Amino acid sequence: MSDHLKLKNFERPKLQIPNGENRLLLHSCCAPCAGEIMEALFVSKIKTSVYFYNPNIHPIEEYEIRKDENKKFCDKLGFEFIDADYDKDNWFKRIKGLENEPERGKRCTKCFDMRFERSALYAKENSFKVFATTLGISRWKDMNQINEAGLRAASRYDEVKYWDFNWRKEGGSSRMIEISKREEFYQQEYCGCVYSLRDTNKWRRKNNRDRIIRGVKFY
Repeated sequence: MSDHLKLKNFERPKLQIPNGENRLLLHSCCAPCAGEIMEALFVSKIKTSVYFYNPNIHPIEEYEIRKDENKKFCDKLGFEFIDADYDKDNWFKRIKGLENEPERGKRCTKCFDMRFERSALYAKENSFKVFATTLGISRWKDMNQINEAGLRAASRYDEVKYWDFNWRKEGGSSRMIEISKREEFYQQEYCGCVYSLRDTNKWRRKNNRDRIIRGVKFY
């Protein structure tokens, strides 16, 4: 293993993609969530293409920061980086009427569905048999909600499978933070959409904390 990928007191096991495949389309939301997963795939010598499709991220400046951080880490590992559409207008249409849903509610389900449907379609059109996502590694997310959306998206195509691997297990979430600190990734302070930014700042005001200042905080 390359020295820059070594972690304290941990020897990575070799991962195996379902059905013996060795090529993966990985939907990625951001570098901090992707770092641990990408390193695990790299060490397991799984040919991985990272698919960045996140039209939920607001505003465009925040989107570009998160995208660039993810691309830089792809370049470091030699992974293909696929820069998908930032079709935010379509995203707003999809979640219309759900603007006041709480985190992990129906709005998030719609958001996951949209992102994974596009991921599954790209997988089908580009001969990927398996796709996965980085979203589930975060403890802030509902893993069941994410996996259900992934399975729904994959069910549209007989030849595409969603890999519902539990990336949190055996310390995955802790290594996510360790890698983020080592790489000094950009540390976003809200999930991504305009409504999560609104609700996070609302909570901060209620608890006498400063509003989020984007683009300045790093691990």
